[in-house]
Amino acid sequence: MISFSRRHNAARRLIAACAVTVAIATTPASAADKVSVGVLNAAGDIGLFIARERGYFVAEGIDADLTPLDSAVKMMPLLGSGDLDVGGGATSASLYNAADRKIDVRVVASRARTAPGYLYQGFVVRKDLVDSGRYKSFADLKGLKFGFASPGSTPLSSLNEAVKKGGLTMKDVDLTYLNFPSQVLGLQNKAIDGTIMIEPYLNQVVATGAAALIAPTEDYYPAAEVSLLLYGDKFIKTRPDVARRFMRAFLRGARDFKDVIANGRWKTDGGADDVIRIFAKGVNMPEATIRAMTPQFADPDGAVNMASLATDLAYFKQAGDVTSQTITADMIVDLSFAKKAAAELGPYKARN
Repeated sequence: MISFSRRHNAARRLIAACAVTVAIATTPASAADKVSVGVLNAAGDIGLFIARERGYFVAEGIDADLTPLDSAVKMMPLLGSGDLDVGGGATSASLYNAADRKIDVRVVASRARTAPGYLYQGFVVRKDLVDSGRYKSFADLKGLKFGFASPGSTPLSSLNEAVKKGGLTMKDVDLTYLNFPSQVLGLQNKAIDGTIMIEPYLNQVVATGAAALIAPTEDYYPAAEVSLLLYGDKFIKTRPDVARRFMRAFLRGARDFKDVIANGRWKTDGGADDVIRIFAKGVNMPEATIRAMTPQFADPDGAVNMASLATDLAYFKQAGDVTSQTITADMIVDLSFAKKAAAELGPYKARN
């Protein structure tokens, strides 16, 4: 027979064990690390949209807050102050000028670039100007008005390469500054004559007849880095582990995107349908518009084409947008997060 004392001790142990179980069950899970992310609602954001929609950020213990902004230039002071952790878009003069003032914002991965067959960025001119014969070649750019998201941005470097093909300089064209949706409207209502347009807006202006695609930028400026992932210095230095986990989630999204494109087009085996849905939801556009666009090249490891950054920086210096003559492209690049994340994820293998 079991004594009262032994029964009493066993009961106490059982009650204690139950109390621990209840405590564990009712203790709230540790809060996810919040990361503020600036997006442009353009093709370069697709890896972020996929990572959010498919739970890759959640799996890394991250609460990613995606906030639309007009341009990467507007992200620079927010990244520098720490009000924004992560940004995305083209490099800009402000990125180099910030680095020159020791306000560090780093390029940490590629998000989108052009490549043979991946012609998602194009040089467009209003269709009525082409139909009337006002525009026939790059030499006819003189006097035309071009719209860009912001001063000191890389699409201006792309325009610079185009005007050089026509024997002109940037002084021969007029510039105005509009965000991407406003550029679409500007072409439709003839407020601007042309622009360097990215998807999904490129397909939109061509399909509606507002503009004619003169040339993919790949034709005269190959392998251009069009959109990059940016980290603020405060994010890198104070939360490096969160920054590493964020990169893993982002690269998973980028790899999912790469899985559903081939030779610059969406695959037709059905695998692209969900990615198209996610992207359409992210940019608030019809799925048919996204399906008709030309996807960008996405590097599965986030590798950056440094030659493209050097070309853009040379233009910024020539235009007087960057005054430091000693700063170089590699001073603003830190690929350690992308390299570590790619190594942890393993070599990219396309899914069937």
